[in-house]
Amino acid sequence: MKYFGTDGIRGKAYDFINQEMSFLVGKSLKIFTKEYKTLIISRDTRESGEMIVENIKKGALLAGLDVYDIGVYATPILAFASETENSLGVMVTASHNPYQDNGIKIFKSGLKLHPEDEELIEEIIDNDIDLSEIKPGKEIEINGLIDRYFNLYESFNQKNKLNIALDLANGATIKSALKTLPDFVNIKIIIGDKPDGLNINKNCGSTHLENLQSLVKDNHLDLGIAFDGDGDRILVIDDLGEVVDGDLLIYIFAKYLKANNLLSNDLVVLSKMSNIGIIKALKTLGIETIQTDVGDKYIIRAMEDYKASIGGENSGHIINKTLLNTGDGVLNAYYLLKILDYYKVSLSDYKKEVKFYPDKLVNIKNIDKNLVNDKDILALVEKHRKSLGEDGKILVRASGTEPLVRVSVSAKNQEIVDNIIAEILNAFENKKKGE
Repeated sequence: MKYFGTDGIRGKAYDFINQEMSFLVGKSLKIFTKEYKTLIISRDTRESGEMIVENIKKGALLAGLDVYDIGVYATPILAFASETENSLGVMVTASHNPYQDNGIKIFKSGLKLHPEDEELIEEIIDNDIDLSEIKPGKEIEINGLIDRYFNLYESFNQKNKLNIALDLANGATIKSALKTLPDFVNIKIIIGDKPDGLNINKNCGSTHLENLQSLVKDNHLDLGIAFDGDGDRILVIDDLGEVVDGDLLIYIFAKYLKANNLLSNDLVVLSKMSNIGIIKALKTLGIETIQTDVGDKYIIRAMEDYKASIGGENSGHIINKTLLNTGDGVLNAYYLLKILDYYKVSLSDYKKEVKFYPDKLVNIKNIDKNLVNDKDILALVEKHRKSLGEDGKILVRASGTEPLVRVSVSAKNQEIVDNIIAEILNAFENKKKGE
């Protein structure tokens, strides 16, 4: 793909995602107007968001779509709105990236686009489209739409006794988290709740957990909960101040679902980045796993194919279909709190059930991403993959959202991990030098 990555279009605001690009994306939605008459659009708190939204709206209106701009809301709320209204949806966000970046995620009836649709949109971005014969749409409002989303929380009707700290990443969950969580749990400290357009994900949120860890430890809290900029991810700090990633959260959810006969086909969908220890721990519970490429669209597709009720990534993007058909950080926070209260256990207790394998992720910056397909790199990776067998794994991939290559290695002990990482990094460095 020329413009689309693993999660929509993403790049530098005003440079790559500028007025013209945004306008053309809006116009390109004409290809869906036989099936859809309405577009619902939202954004996170980046200062570039308003410019991008306004230009997408201009293009979409010219394409004949009626447009409902709901303002700043989390991605899962936009996805819910798109699904329940059987409409197109556009979310303007760069998720966990810094404010200088922005992005465009497109939904049809709550689901992200298939590659064929992305190719059609890219063709229009490059060649434009004549809309002179189209009757323009109008801006509209849909009464009660957002209220219907918040009705999802009514099943969590019992106040939880846990004391928590909350990190909102100065992002899109400032409305949904603060509207709902204070009624369900004792929130002692809130950070990342003062967005100014420039501070989204800045030293806060799911990619910067250090402050939240300190707050949980220093104040003897039960846990800390962090979201990313657009609210579709959740990472957690346990009662010992240690990070609980998406892998362990999925394990906790799957165990609870199975115990309550809610785990479809006794199956969980994970990405290739998931820790081997989680896969083996799930197997001891009688739960099988399917692993996909990295990216929630691949997770969701596999969940559909295998009729799974839960899947996700260690980044904290978790799709729990017993709650919603897309990843929702706030809803998943509720679900975790419900489970901890149900079993009357601490979050750290769950770590005793899983033997995590040492792993390491390194990002190689300022590198030609095409080198991931170099024959010497591929041969080196395959050599180590064979030597590790079922007791380790290697993943070398070009990021679909950032200009870098990710190298991830997991094995029985840290020395093996470090040695393999060093050898792969050295191979990339030699290729960069032309050796």
